[in-house]
Amino acid sequence: MARGENVFQRKDGRYEARYIKGRRADGRPLYGFCYGRTYEEAKGKADRAREEIGQAKKPEAGQRPDMACFCDRWLSANSARLKPSSRAKYRTDIENHIKPFFGEKLPGEILPEEIDGFTQSLLTGKGLSPKTVRSILTLFHSILSYTGKRSGGKLPDMEITYPKSFRKNTRVLDEKEESALVQLLAQEMDACKFGVYLALRTGMRIGEICALRWCDISFEAAAISVCHTALRLPRGNVCQADPDRPSAAAGDDGGVLALSRTELVIGTPKSESSLRLIPLMPDIATLCERFRPEEPKAFLLTGTDRCMDPRKLQRHLKKYLEECGIPEAHFHTLRHTFATRCVEAGFDVKTLSEILGHSNIGITMNLYVHPNLDLKRENMNRLKSLFPL
Repeated sequence: MARGENVFQRKDGRYEARYIKGRRADGRPLYGFCYGRTYEEAKGKADRAREEIGQAKKPEAGQRPDMACFCDRWLSANSARLKPSSRAKYRTDIENHIKPFFGEKLPGEILPEEIDGFTQSLLTGKGLSPKTVRSILTLFHSILSYTGKRSGGKLPDMEITYPKSFRKNTRVLDEKEESALVQLLAQEMDACKFGVYLALRTGMRIGEICALRWCDISFEAAAISVCHTALRLPRGNVCQADPDRPSAAAGDDGGVLALSRTELVIGTPKSESSLRLIPLMPDIATLCERFRPEEPKAFLLTGTDRCMDPRKLQRHLKKYLEECGIPEAHFHTLRHTFATRCVEAGFDVKTLSEILGHSNIGITMNLYVHPNLDLKRENMNRLKSLFPL
């Protein structure tokens, strides 16, 4: 089941779509069910049922709208400025978490202790991580602020207590693991191995690697232009990056997924800072010349006009790591590893930040730079000249 979609295929082959049609006295949802021979048919029936319920719940003249109504208004008002991925995430958080808890309440009825109860229900009842809960609460706070400005009456300031999140130790390949992986990638290197090696030597994200076309590589300037990313979105959230880059809804083999609940889309990178130029290392430039096809608009990983699904590239990486005996690593580990090696090589942080596509050097230092014990010891030893015995 796609996250937030509530559509799945039954054992009899039909598709079943679930939607909330009401609430019990204790606030628990009452579900309605729609069926169809295809995913689109079942989902379409459920969407129409939700619209009918929404129309029935629209406030009459003189009747104040509830929080569910303001959630929808907030999403509609902010839709144009949001990236498709952000819009899909906010819609999911609103439908799965905020509406079930606060949807039928009037804005002025919400009490501070209810927000605390909401936080606890997310943490303990649903088992969400503190980081995820903080994200949902930030969204809820934004909706409350929007509601206060448009509800016709000033709402009291709601103090939200955000759960404290602890940063996890980020996985970085040590030098032995990195060397083993590089040796494996060098053996009968193909386009997928080249893509993994490119990520390890440039810090590019998996979606950026999959969306990279040969025309994005300047052989004269020896640089890669990162200007697109491939990502999966729930159907209905597609927003094309430009007319030359159509929706890339494709399966692992490049075939169209007629009944897929999501679409593979070519869009703009994560942020404006992610639009960047990355100079090519000499060995990368040589490999680019080796794999360079005649068609400049072909995707780097496929050599065709069809984009590779990031999930397929992730599976390839998993296979390579297993062959090397490297545990607990994923594609983003390559990005962390690249950043750490750059620091160890003496990169200035500003240069590294721009290569990684960060908006400020604080993100680079806090999230991606992981000096090992030897580097820490080397820096500590520099103090010897200042503090002689």
